[in-house]
Amino acid sequence: MLPCSSLTSWSLPTGHHAGTTAVPAGRYASRRRTLTLPPVNDATAPADETLMLAYAGGDVRAFEMLYARHRTRLYRYLLRQVRNGAVADELFQDVWQRVIAARQSWKPEASFGTWLLRIAHNRLADHWRALQHRPAAPADADARAERVPDPHTPEQQASDAQRQQALRQALDELPQDQREVLTLRLEQDLTLEEIGEITGVGRETVKSRLRYAMDKLRARLAT
Repeated sequence: MLPCSSLTSWSLPTGHHAGTTAVPAGRYASRRRTLTLPPVNDATAPADETLMLAYAGGDVRAFEMLYARHRTRLYRYLLRQVRNGAVADELFQDVWQRVIAARQSWKPEASFGTWLLRIAHNRLADHWRALQHRPAAPADADARAERVPDPHTPEQQASDAQRQQALRQALDELPQDQREVLTLRLEQDLTLEEIGEITGVGRETVKSRLRYAMDKLRARLAT
């Protein structure tokens, strides 16, 4: 764990999506709420919303648990969209900084996971607006994505290497809005309503984008 000076200033170690949590500490640590937190992998661990409320009260350990639970799915989501490891790293840090900044105003009106991905979606929108175009995928994008483990992704389930490559290429060729909803549906296992809340569009729009994306993938993989 990397030492940090405050709740609003921190950084992640190299390989953060698979490594040790780096969290802010400092002056808020002495004002923690009373909450007994079991290990991250304990089935009886508090819900995300309970942890976020505890973190808002100054419990740094609660933040550690939230970060450990959500770092991999968040990083994969960002990497799938930008296809650039360095950019994904930067956006990943920015998203967690926004979580830290919003801790006092956060309300448990939606699940923490949905709220976190909504922040990520908004940060991606800022990123695309700043670029005004979608950059080409770097040579190591696929290799970096493969290093983020998930036994349930289509790539992991596909046994044929050529089919895996074709699937990745097909995903890259999708329009950004269609690729995003497909990623949220297949890799994050979110409902249409949750995807709509994250992306800021209605359920029918999500369904339409998902249908178009699946049709294009099927057509691409059938060739």
